[in-house]
Amino acid sequence: MSATGEAGRRGETIRSDVWVAVALRETGGIELELESRVAPYFGEAIRRQVQEVLKSLGVRHARVEVEDTGALPFVIGARVEAAARRAGVDGGDARPERTAAMPPASPKVRLRRSRLYLPGNEPKYFLNAGSYGPDGVILDLEDSVHPDAKDVARLLVRDALRVVEFGRAERMVRINQLPLGLEDLDAIVPEQPEMILIPKVETADQVREVSDAIDSILGRAGDRRALWLMPILETALGIENSFEVARSCERVAALTIGLEDYAADLGVPRSAEGTESMYARKRLVNAAKAAGVQAIDSVYGQVDDIDGLGAWCERSRQLGFEGMGCLHPRQIRVIHDKFNPSTAQIDRAMRIVDAFAAAEAQGLGVVSLGSKMIDPPVVKQSQRLVDQARQLGLLPEETTPEDSDG
Repeated sequence: MSATGEAGRRGETIRSDVWVAVALRETGGIELELESRVAPYFGEAIRRQVQEVLKSLGVRHARVEVEDTGALPFVIGARVEAAARRAGVDGGDARPERTAAMPPASPKVRLRRSRLYLPGNEPKYFLNAGSYGPDGVILDLEDSVHPDAKDVARLLVRDALRVVEFGRAERMVRINQLPLGLEDLDAIVPEQPEMILIPKVETADQVREVSDAIDSILGRAGDRRALWLMPILETALGIENSFEVARSCERVAALTIGLEDYAADLGVPRSAEGTESMYARKRLVNAAKAAGVQAIDSVYGQVDDIDGLGAWCERSRQLGFEGMGCLHPRQIRVIHDKFNPSTAQIDRAMRIVDAFAAAEAQGLGVVSLGSKMIDPPVVKQSQRLVDQARQLGLLPEETTPEDSDG
């Protein structure tokens, strides 16, 4: 008696994806039935790949159906593996060879003005995401993935981290709410993303549970690459515990808020002005700053309202947020423009930093700019703004005496 598993998507409107059914059997070898829009060009390559994936999983006898609409090899591989797993296969390793260049390790404090959400079960959105220039991409395993497709999306995201180039974007993965999110970590952490987003966080213990799981996985892999956490606070309880969450462990690099779920928890509709979430957003910013981590705002849901997005960004930055989420690439440029420092802000920050350096060189304990005294927190904030301007290419990189010709 055979066991059958299916995975993927098919239909007249589907593009760049594949549907696979694997029916295990005891004899007969691999019988493969393939329908593909690109069969004249890539049919044999698809057949070879399906055979290789099944072999790597230890499958020797099965009837396999494949309906392809132009999927890339990493998508085909993940869909075949998912179908086989659903049929009961639990051994083997079908991960593709790593071909994407490993980006430099991500520092804890870096530009996080924009993060672009990519539904984890929609691989067609992965390939060009980095070309839009977001500071980060989020391969999402949570809200954008149907409950019946969580296992399939997990494999797609795992493989995408191995083969897809995301440019200069920080590679983030939003896992599922615990305890399901722990299964996501087992698959994702070995592929070395730079940041994990934890949804529905309400207590510091939840963050520490994720951090401990990461430590265990990295320990088994012998890997010490930095992996940061961004807890998402989405309830009234989470907001009230925001400071404890922010300082729960050294991996926490930023806090963010999920406004749809927060408004639902309050039992009120969302407004264009964000009146219902003002307390929560202010409290989150204050907690993040007190703990020394970044405060990142939620997404702006009206993707066609560019003017509304710009106004939201201005208010968000005034509250102390350093960036926000994106649901569509068209939002990225607006967010960057609004969160970038202005020329006047950069000039003032440079004057303060230079005045501080001059005071230090003279052994002075007091810093002044003209007739105005400059407090240490202002100096620190100005230095961060100067560093950000350099990252953005708005200022030349700082040189040292060794760098100069003289």
